[in-house]
Amino acid sequence: MKRKIVLTLLILVCFLLQSTLFKALSLASISPNLMIVITSSFGFMRGKKEGMWVGLFSGLLIDILYGGIFGFYGMIYMYLGYINGFFHKIFFRDDVKLPMMLITGSTLSYGLIIYVVMFLLRNRLNFIYYLGNVIIPETIYTLVITIILYRIILKINRWLEADEKGSAGKFV
Repeated sequence: MKRKIVLTLLILVCFLLQSTLFKALSLASISPNLMIVITSSFGFMRGKKEGMWVGLFSGLLIDILYGGIFGFYGMIYMYLGYINGFFHKIFFRDDVKLPMMLITGSTLSYGLIIYVVMFLLRNRLNFIYYLGNVIIPETIYTLVITIILYRIILKINRWLEADEKGSAGKFV
């Protein structure tokens, strides 16, 4: 129960930071996607199931406040969390290369999905412009923020795991 409360608060804090502070600090109207960072992080730290649920909750939060089609972002983030969960078995806490690569891949995939669904299907075919002015800058900005945010998420996850092990030891 404690994990669910902490995860909910963490998702809400990241959402609030993304939609307030980082919108104000946007560079060329590009801001980092903290929801991808948290979804991907919990996917590879905790596995497919938790990544999927964190992604679904994060995406639905975006759908409720910003989305036009309810469930669209929920589905995208859910799949991103689930796919990142496949890397749970090769995840090492001290190695930041895997998280950085997965978050980069998730951000690029997210940008490509948004382009295909929101623009390409409406016959807006200027992919090179969208790639150079939206997808790549958002990916770079997200990676810069990931360097700081990932350490915080990792510490929270370690604290929750230690607390769960301590609680499990009391009942044995």
